[in-house]
Amino acid sequence: MSLKERLTEDMKQAMKDKESGKLRLSVIRMVRANIKNVEIDSKQELSDDEVLGVVSKEVKMRRDSIEEFTKGNRLDLVENLEQEIEVLMKYLPEQLSETEVRTLVEQAVAESKAVSPKEMGKVMAVLMPKVKGRADGKLVNTIVREMLNQ
Repeated sequence: MSLKERLTEDMKQAMKDKESGKLRLSVIRMVRANIKNVEIDSKQELSDDEVLGVVSKEVKMRRDSIEEFTKGNRLDLVENLEQEIEVLMKYLPEQLSETEVRTLVEQAVAESKAVSPKEMGKVMAVLMPKVKGRADGKLVNTIVREMLNQ
């Protein structure tokens, strides 16, 4: 079953669950709408990898919003966004731990033979296909910078 089909099935189930599935239903509908918008813009069906990219982007937007709402002391909105992230995470592959990311970064640095922060692009080019959808880009970026600045 493709990721889009899984989203459709989960949306149907959330509709049947009425009260208990309201948040899940709204999040799934929003993701499906964004997937449809990307398909319309690109004039083609999205593959599972591209759908994962859309879901990852939604998670990232919510994490960024959480930071801003926390600064603005809007904890009610933060709680809602955290629940939405929880729903979205079910559609992403299992996330890598920081230790696993560090190991992958070390391998990518060795493979690309990068030695300075100026060569970060080389490392990211090797690394991103391995971690796409499985790790937060901000974390990956931070670890790569840290390793290249040693």
